[in-house]
Amino acid sequence: MGKDYNMHLYSGAMWWALTNVTFFTKACQIFVKIILMTWLIPLLVYLGQLRAQLGTTPNIKHIVVGRCYDYITLVNPSLRYDCEEIWRQFEEAVLLQSSCNVTVENYHPMFYAIPQKWPCDRSLFWSKTRTLMHSYAAAVPHFWTLEDTLVGFMFNDLIWCGQDARPGFDFSSCPAWSACRNHPVYSLWRQASQSFAEMACGNITVLLNGSIVNAFDRKSMLGSVELDSLNPHRVDYVNIKVVANLDGPYIESCHQGSIMDLIQILQSRGFHWTCTDNDQTLMILQCIQDPKHPSCQTYAANLTQRKSLTSE
Repeated sequence: MGKDYNMHLYSGAMWWALTNVTFFTKACQIFVKIILMTWLIPLLVYLGQLRAQLGTTPNIKHIVVGRCYDYITLVNPSLRYDCEEIWRQFEEAVLLQSSCNVTVENYHPMFYAIPQKWPCDRSLFWSKTRTLMHSYAAAVPHFWTLEDTLVGFMFNDLIWCGQDARPGFDFSSCPAWSACRNHPVYSLWRQASQSFAEMACGNITVLLNGSIVNAFDRKSMLGSVELDSLNPHRVDYVNIKVVANLDGPYIESCHQGSIMDLIQILQSRGFHWTCTDNDQTLMILQCIQDPKHPSCQTYAANLTQRKSLTSE
């Protein structure tokens, strides 16, 4: 009796263990499936989107031609350009060459077909200050940036390259700028930057980031193209404005770092220049984004005190 009872207990324990092992195994399988559904699938989707982003921008023709019509209809109605012809010349520049051999010269027919002039004293150049530059240009409407030109307006934030195997744009992947001697995107912006700088006249403004090392980088588009394309006989003053992040760090200024290299180059080429570290408008624009920042509170108190002193 005792032996049978023990066997019964043993069988029951084995059944319980096997049942729970099976349950545990199924639970683990369900848990793994949940993890895969929750993390892996979104990751694969993201990687697919990332890969697509690395290729030519989808619907690029509709975007470029549409922006062109927008520009000549609403932004600058005085211009009379054939947007379809501009696209045709752009397409020829990109697709008749290998994806890593689209030179500045390949874009010349397109640029020659759309000459553009703008008033003096309005050119705003920048390097590594893009977000603040756009805020500055919006707050001070007379400024004119590269993105305000027709070419800059049409191609801003787009990616493109041709396919080596067959005609047409490559929408799956494009080479990195560093991988090509003559990258199709870089070559267009190089020519656009050169044209923009060559047309600059009167007083121009340069906006630089004082919170980074090499605020003025000789290898940047500003340092390698635009600066060399400025004409000292057309430009009266180069007004440099150095702005640091509200939280710092305060690395470069008019009196230290790479900005002194820029000033030296300007002097050697015969340019007149000014340099400002704490521009009031730029400070206010940063404080609009973060009004409770301690630097903004101090700045507001100083302005209030200054105003009260002048009103007495």
